[in-house]
Amino acid sequence: MRFNTKRAAFAMLCTMAFLLIAPGAALAQDGGEGAGGLAYFGAAIGGGIVVVGAGLGIGKFTAAAVESIARQPQAAKDIQSAFQLPLFLLEGVAVIAVVGCLLIILIK
Repeated sequence: MRFNTKRAAFAMLCTMAFLLIAPGAALAQDGGEGAGGLAYFGAAIGGGIVVVGAGLGIGKFTAAAVESIARQPQAAKDIQSAFQLPLFLLEGVAVIAVVGCLLIILIK
């Protein structure tokens, strides 16, 4: 099965639209207890989107680095050193976002 970027973007857009519309219906209830389940659901979906997005970003970034090393093998050390910092920053942002989603689940 081939990955289709347009289909994935459409699925994420539909998910985000659902997450923006659903809390309004939950908060309209009396008592305010209905929003708890949606907070868990939103945090879980948010964590999943973060992991998928980071995975796609790291994959494309790594593919570009490997392709550039294949074109110029003599510059492999320079490419690897330039590759590591943005990779670690991208991974760090993903970890912080997932921890934020987990905190929403655990604190709520």
